[in-house]
Amino acid sequence: MDAGIVIVGAGQAGVQAAESLRTLGFAGSITLLGEEPYGPYHRPPLSKAWLAGEMQAEQLAIRAPDMLARKNILLRTGVQVQSIDRNAQCLRLDDGSSLPYSGLVLATGATPRSLSLPGADAQGVLPLRSRADADALLQRLGWCAERQLPLVVVGGGFIGLEVAATARKKGIPVTVLEAAPRLLGRVLAPLLSQWYAELHQGHGVELVLNAQLAAIQTHADGSVAGVQMQDGRVYPAGLVLVGIGVQANDALAHAAGLPCERGIVVDDCGRTSDPLIVAAGDCTVRRRANGDWLRLESVQNANEQAKSAAAALMGQEKPFLATPWFWSDQYDKKLQMAGLSMGADQWVLRGSLASGAFSVYHFKAGALIAVDSVNSSRDHLGARKLLDAGVQPTPAQVADLDFDLAALLTR
Repeated sequence: MDAGIVIVGAGQAGVQAAESLRTLGFAGSITLLGEEPYGPYHRPPLSKAWLAGEMQAEQLAIRAPDMLARKNILLRTGVQVQSIDRNAQCLRLDDGSSLPYSGLVLATGATPRSLSLPGADAQGVLPLRSRADADALLQRLGWCAERQLPLVVVGGGFIGLEVAATARKKGIPVTVLEAAPRLLGRVLAPLLSQWYAELHQGHGVELVLNAQLAAIQTHADGSVAGVQMQDGRVYPAGLVLVGIGVQANDALAHAAGLPCERGIVVDDCGRTSDPLIVAAGDCTVRRRANGDWLRLESVQNANEQAKSAAAALMGQEKPFLATPWFWSDQYDKKLQMAGLSMGADQWVLRGSLASGAFSVYHFKAGALIAVDSVNSSRDHLGARKLLDAGVQPTPAQVADLDFDLAALLTR
């Protein structure tokens, strides 16, 4: 059997790695292994257009199987990898067979964290990560809409808030329970956290901050009835969405002896400690220049890291060093984020919060490190250019709408 390149994970990073290998001239066999019964699909629409019933299955697909076949990429769905035998250079699969490799890409993604509470396994307590999760959520939302039963969202992160917005569009009562003192506190400036809180409250969402959960209450048939708080309050629910983050799927790599640190440790080129194995996407973690570990969950990171990883298997050095960017759609507002805002100590508003189109610039020790733009794509694209080039506007220049920030790039 031709021991070609095997890719474990048929998501965004896996597909990009396969196609990049072909672009770079790899002529051997490429096998793309996916655990799910579907072909590769986009995850971001699951909490928005797919959940709202505004997208067809063919639109959700990243690549149709016949498109992959035309590039001589073999897609195998419904396959679970049990272990990696690095000495024999092969994978042990769940059907008892083995699959040899000359190069291996780990694009295993991440898994939603679950609640550790009594009743957390009740019917109607759901995560959102996969298409199957979204389909179950969609069905339950329809059930709630018919009976006017509330959705309770545990976790005020992006997934939770996007689902909250989608549910409100369907007329479903929504309560968001967030353990922190503000929404999206790890990524947004305080003024933007407050703006999003008011946005959701303006659409009828009940928002509970500093929420301390005690248990999930259930009916006699085992279905969810509500969420009980430590202070005794109970929020009735026909559906509970658990959106408390994800954990990297690094167990396969860890069992094979590859270094892991709440993710598969890779360098800027996606290389692991094994020269025949690379990794890309949500399952990976990198060491930053300041010594901190960095794990990015974004389509851009999955794509760019996969390109670097494919190049590394081809013996080429193409590190992924571009400014990270992310986005979130809630109601009619698009948030676009550029850079990493951790450690910011100053925030400057460009534009007006009341206008619904503005940007918040994050500074650390006087240096620009990130920009969050709401309904302002021009600001977002300009911010990415500034950050990529290392050009530093002053806080005063940012605050002055008459000052042309783009002009700094030509100086």
